[in-house]
Amino acid sequence: MSRLILLRHGESAWNARNLFTGRVDVALTPHGERQSRDAGELLRALGLAPDAAHCSRLRRAWHTCALTMDAAGRGAAPVAAVRALEERDYGSLQGRDREAVLRELGEAEFRRIRRSADARPPGGESLADVSARLLPYWHTRIAPQLTAGATVLVVGHSNSLRALAAHLDALSPTELLGLELPSGIPLLHELDPALRPRRRGGRYLHPAAAPAAEADPERPLRAGAE
Repeated sequence: MSRLILLRHGESAWNARNLFTGRVDVALTPHGERQSRDAGELLRALGLAPDAAHCSRLRRAWHTCALTMDAAGRGAAPVAAVRALEERDYGSLQGRDREAVLRELGEAEFRRIRRSADARPPGGESLADVSARLLPYWHTRIAPQLTAGATVLVVGHSNSLRALAAHLDALSPTELLGLELPSGIPLLHELDPALRPRRRGGRYLHPAAAPAAEADPERPLRAGAE
């Protein structure tokens, strides 16, 4: 049985300030660093230390990956840092306060831009655009490792991991609107030989994640900025 672990990067400096981050390359906060180490220690304790890892090139993701792999006892394992896993480009929204954008756009449009598949912020990417650059990498680099039986860690961002989870679980548009991944909590997918999840939605490896992961989709501001 193959095991895929999805991990959203730990808290970043702009997450802490509630700003749209997108492709801006910001660092982890000390809390984000602790989240990353805690994730690795948890994986090690559960016998889920990854054989290989893939991460975004943005430093909040690759730093999370490095800290997690070290804490899991796999600091020497192969790690690929790639553009395919980078966060969605939020265009003109990057650097803006999310509460201010919510007031400006209204709840419905704010939610549509953040959570639907096809909406693009001005000058930015849609989730479908993220999927288009991510899925070829999934099929050519990550899936073969899983098919060979490896335990693989993927460290990304809110939207790159939402795109991958939507592919794995064949989410409907309504389900996609409600999908939110908490920072720093490993999400385990156990996959059959065809790389289909044995449990739809996977399983969070920290009990505190359950309320955040299953949050009411009408509460878009509680899981940290993208």
